[in-house]
Amino acid sequence: MKQIWKPGTMIYPLPAVLVSCGDMERSNLITVAWTGTICTNPAMCYISVRPERHSYPIIASTMEFTINLTTERMAHATDLCGVKSGRDIDKWEVTGLTKGKGVNVSCPYIVESPLSIECRVKEIMHLGSHDMMIAEVLGVLADDSLLDPSTGAFDLGQAGLINYSHGHYYRQGEEIGRFGWTVKKK
Repeated sequence: MKQIWKPGTMIYPLPAVLVSCGDMERSNLITVAWTGTICTNPAMCYISVRPERHSYPIIASTMEFTINLTTERMAHATDLCGVKSGRDIDKWEVTGLTKGKGVNVSCPYIVESPLSIECRVKEIMHLGSHDMMIAEVLGVLADDSLLDPSTGAFDLGQAGLINYSHGHYYRQGEEIGRFGWTVKKK
């Protein structure tokens, strides 16, 4: 038997990411859990941000941002960037995270992040409490220490990624299968 609840956003877990915006001189970090892939070709993704957040007008004016995946080592910084405002503090300085110069965008990426996804906003959808910023992926920056030397594949399992679920952070679990394993010939 299932209980009937009011409508809510219970699609969890989600990646806990740090979004960087602005430029190398004036930038900010914002924690986002409402993010995901929306298209393969062209590669597109989204973030959903409340318009009153400090980063919102920065992204809306530059139409660029970088999604930085977060790890267990970055968990404290990830939470802090979600509860403190860039209006009041320099989040780069307070967290000790390192700015890297963007390759395809003006905003910096986080050097400590295992994977940084550089994006250009194509459309902003006003939805209610949050606006969805639909973006094209311009480039992906991968930590080469996490690349398999024989295949060049990125090993997310070794990255120590964290997820967010209804107010809590969790470390990502172990792999239980891979795409197509249910039909793979033995």
